[in-house]
Amino acid sequence: MRMIFWAGFLAFAIDQISKYVVIHMMELARIRSIDVFPPLVNFRYGENRGINFGLFGDGSDASRWILILFALAICIAVLFWARSNAPTRIAQFSVGLLIGGALANVLDRLIYGYVLDFLNMSCCGINNPFVFNIADVFIFAGALGLIFFTDGDDGPKKNSGKNKPRKSRVKKAG
Repeated sequence: MRMIFWAGFLAFAIDQISKYVVIHMMELARIRSIDVFPPLVNFRYGENRGINFGLFGDGSDASRWILILFALAICIAVLFWARSNAPTRIAQFSVGLLIGGALANVLDRLIYGYVLDFLNMSCCGINNPFVFNIADVFIFAGALGLIFFTDGDDGPKKNSGKNKPRKSRVKKAG
């Protein structure tokens, strides 16, 4: 559980610090766009009132609170699941990334009413209109880690008698 806590704390802190630096200190909220390594990495100010790609983001206060409660429920469910199903350190680290990223976005919704997004990546002549944040990266990385670094078991299995060693039926000569 310690690994989950520290990974979550780091994901949460890195996301919140990055948002503060880029949006407030670099004044992205005012200037709206900063080309960092064009066209690959750009900062574009965004307010996400929904889930990924702004889905379910009608901007109402009710949807804001539903998304907050939904994210908290997922964090609690993943934490309970991890207590018995994430034995490896990398699986625990993945759980921490997912929960830390989700809680960072929850904090944004509580403070601003929406999630602050600022990262935009485009390439090869394709202009990507979507923006995301570091918390989204941690959520995605945590989910991928859980897919690849958990064995898919539903927890400890009870021995139903099928796997008991068989007695040898070979008769001794003589």
